[in-house]
Amino acid sequence: MPVFEYRGLNTSGKQVRGVQDAENVKALKGILKGQGIFLTEAFEDSKGKAQAQDRDIDLKQLFSRVRPVDIAVLTRQLATLVKAGIPLVESLEALLDQIEKVKLRRIFAQIKEEVREGSSFADALEKHPKIFTRLYVNMIRAGEAAGSLDVVLIRLSDFMENQNKIRGKVSSAMSYPAIMTVMGTGIVIFLFIVVIPKVTTILTDLEVALPLPTQILIGLSAFLAQFWWLLLLLGGGLFFGVRKYLSTAEGRASRDRFMLKVPIFGPLVRMMAVSRFARTLATLLSSGVPLLTALDVVKNVLENVVLQGVIEQARVAIREGEDIASPLRKSGEFPPMMTHMIAIGEKSGQLESMLQNVSDAYDNQVENKVNSLTSLLEPLMIVGMGGVVVFILFSILMPILRINESIQ
Repeated sequence: MPVFEYRGLNTSGKQVRGVQDAENVKALKGILKGQGIFLTEAFEDSKGKAQAQDRDIDLKQLFSRVRPVDIAVLTRQLATLVKAGIPLVESLEALLDQIEKVKLRRIFAQIKEEVREGSSFADALEKHPKIFTRLYVNMIRAGEAAGSLDVVLIRLSDFMENQNKIRGKVSSAMSYPAIMTVMGTGIVIFLFIVVIPKVTTILTDLEVALPLPTQILIGLSAFLAQFWWLLLLLGGGLFFGVRKYLSTAEGRASRDRFMLKVPIFGPLVRMMAVSRFARTLATLLSSGVPLLTALDVVKNVLENVVLQGVIEQARVAIREGEDIASPLRKSGEFPPMMTHMIAIGEKSGQLESMLQNVSDAYDNQVENKVNSLTSLLEPLMIVGMGGVVVFILFSILMPILRINESIQ
């Protein structure tokens, strides 16, 4: 049965929108009429075209996007409904009333309809890869097979909320230095292009020998004022050239190797990848996903070509009878503490809990590392900006002081 996104007017004349499944537009009008809604516009998802009288465009909905936090919230709500013993189709129906974003509501309406027609929940989710990751789909599939969908949904929501929390901490910690860098660079460029030329014109009119710092300042200012467009072209060309190179397999590999080895930030990138690897693998294994399948999913979650290659080698070694820890240890890309704890977990039969402990430990290290980096970056940025300002003032004041000395 087709699913329609509709817009209409209720009995009080207020505009409403929603998602409803119906045989056709005529049937949709009848359903909405029974709910006291006059249909003005309908979009049939199965055909992807509008069938409507009113053609107004809702820009807010057009540019809205589904965020991971939206999926995490809905997963938590769905877990609560399923755990309460409500059938999945009815749980999805109840969930639709809680969704505000039209795009997401439309997707869940399609999923509900497919589940009602006999499709598994995982198969219905798999048709929307941009919204639901392989990790999400595989865990749901394992939960359905084991009859523990409610438990898997709770684990999924916990996992997603934790990932969102870590991502939010890193983003918020790095946003202040990024904003200060952009603003500081903009102010310096403004000074060199607009303010400094007016001041240096006065100095050059004095026809006195200018100190070297002043000559450098005048040269930089003149170059930026005259060739700023060239710098923009070079910067844009460099940006697109690097972007094109990074889109190749060789470029991605070079970037990922560099990101793991770069001083200061390299260890942070590695710790974040290790934490994600451990937590994702623990979540998949505890949900009943087979080890080789779980490693295949984790490989794509890491988003680092170098580490993905290590995981693929580990999958091959495990298929041939090795344990997990040995190939990870041989690669040298994973910290010794992690491989040691994984080996202990395998021997003791507590691999999932050991991976969870590894993830918690590295999450704490990531948080501490980010805090220390931001606390270090702030004074460095202040010193850097202060140095630029001091150089400008020194370059301007030196010839003035020399003139005063010569007059005396």
